[in-house]
Amino acid sequence: MTRYMIIRLGQGILALIVGTILVFGLARLTGNPLDLMLPETATPEQRQQMAEYLGLDKPIYQQYFVFIGNAAKGDFGRSLFFYRPVTQIIFERLPATLELGGTAMLFSMLVAIPVGVYAAVKREKWQDSILKVFAIFGQSVPSFWLGIMLILVFAVSLRWLPAGGYGRFDEHLILPALTVSTFSIAGFLRLTRSAMLDTLSTDYVRLARIKGLKERYVIWKHGLRNALIPVITFTGFVLVNAFMGSVIVEAVFAWPGIGQLSYQALLWRDFPLIQGILVFSVALFVLVNLAIDILYVYLDPRVRFTRD
Repeated sequence: MTRYMIIRLGQGILALIVGTILVFGLARLTGNPLDLMLPETATPEQRQQMAEYLGLDKPIYQQYFVFIGNAAKGDFGRSLFFYRPVTQIIFERLPATLELGGTAMLFSMLVAIPVGVYAAVKREKWQDSILKVFAIFGQSVPSFWLGIMLILVFAVSLRWLPAGGYGRFDEHLILPALTVSTFSIAGFLRLTRSAMLDTLSTDYVRLARIKGLKERYVIWKHGLRNALIPVITFTGFVLVNAFMGSVIVEAVFAWPGIGQLSYQALLWRDFPLIQGILVFSVALFVLVNLAIDILYVYLDPRVRFTRD
């Protein structure tokens, strides 16, 4: 098990390094950062002074080492729009994104996993057909369109909920969380149903039924526990998507999180801020997947035995 965890940790570090290289390279492909940081009236001397101050006069590989060294210390420079450290701005917006993403993630799992088990038990019946249609709809509908429709129905027509804005754990959270969680619910539902169908057809489940165990115990104890492995794999993707992938949803609902900050940074061409957000997203993705890989060891003994 120790060897397995060390290998996964090494792969995570390698993925993080590759991610920073991609972020650094793509940022440079957009053009010279000095064109964004200085006005058009800047003199050649001012451009040279700024290039020396930022290290942009050095070879590209030296610039990368400076960038990765500063990033390791949490220093991504100053925002061109806010005139403040990028790290400070990200951590100011992070609580709102964690609140929205955490609520959407919790709601998705509490709803989708039991419903997915129910769909597997009711296989090929009318209940299963309705749930499959909902799952297809949830994974195909654009999030921006769904958010606008929810605003039209619940905010404009019925006036039950606010159309946007930020409020901590109140009615402002309901519509954006529902919009973010729709895709997750559909994905969890389909995956749970598929995994449960495979598990319920195994020999150990048949043996449990032959022993006379109650059907409820067979489904929830033997079936769901072994069907959770692929669901946990999908959880990593959903978690990162809920926290960092809700750019459009936060823009639609004026939710002041990392997603809306990313959208604003792109509009303002805030080069340091975009870099900082991308590196933060890559680090979060790597950490979440590393945690899930380690969790495998405790949930599936086969991983423990085959990797040692």
